[in-house]
Amino acid sequence: MDNIKILVVDDESRMRKLVKDFMVKEGYVVLEAGDGEEALDIFMNNKDISLIILDIMMPKMDGWETCKEIRKYSQVPVIMLTAKSDERDELLGFELGIDEYITKPFSPKILVARVSAILRRTSDALLEDQLSAGGINMDLTAHLVSVDGKSVELSFKEFELLQYFIVNKGVALSREKILNNVWNYDYFGDARTIDTHVKKLRSKLGSKGDYIKTVWGMGYKFEVDDERLDKD
Repeated sequence: MDNIKILVVDDESRMRKLVKDFMVKEGYVVLEAGDGEEALDIFMNNKDISLIILDIMMPKMDGWETCKEIRKYSQVPVIMLTAKSDERDELLGFELGIDEYITKPFSPKILVARVSAILRRTSDALLEDQLSAGGINMDLTAHLVSVDGKSVELSFKEFELLQYFIVNKGVALSREKILNNVWNYDYFGDARTIDTHVKKLRSKLGSKGDYIKTVWGMGYKFEVDDERLDKD
C-alpha cells in the first residue's frame, strides 16, 4: 500500500479525521479537502490519486457536482459518503459513475474493507492484458475500451462489469452472482443497482450493447451474436 493516495472530501473536519486515522493506520496516504472546489484543485494537482471518498452535502460545490467534474477527466474510483439514504440519491450516484455508496453513520472498518476491495480489484485488473469479444476490445492495463476501434469512456464500475461479462461470455449470470463478484460480497445495496449499470453500459456500447442479454427472472448473459451464429 506504499504511496497509495486517497482523497477524503467532507466539510466536517471530525469526519475527515475519523476516516483519515483509519486509512493511515492501513498504510494509505490521505489528502483532505473541505469542499468540492478544494477537492478539484487537489485532484488536478495530484494525478496519482487512487481513490476518492466524497461527501454529498458540502458548501461551494456539493458531491454531485464534484463527481461530475471529476468524471470529465478521470474514471478514478469514487465512494460516496452521505447522510442521505434516499434510493433516488443512491441511483443518481451510480448514474454519475460512483463505485460505492455508504450512508452515515457507518462503520470505519467497513469503509476500510470497501476501499481495500476496490483497490484490490483495480490492482488485479492491471495484472491482465487484453480482452476482446465481437468488436469490443478492453485494454485492462491502460483501462481503455474501444468498440470497432472507437474509444468508449466507461466508469470504473462499468469497466469491471463489462470485464466480468466478457470473461463469463455465454454464461447466464444471476444478479446475486454479479453483485458478489463485481460489487464484492459486502455490498448491501439493491440489485437494481445492476440494472442501472447495465442500462448505461448498453447505451455506451451502442449496437454492441445488444450482446448483453436479459435473462428474465434471473439476470444477464453476455453473448456475441455473430459467434453464436457461426457455431450453429
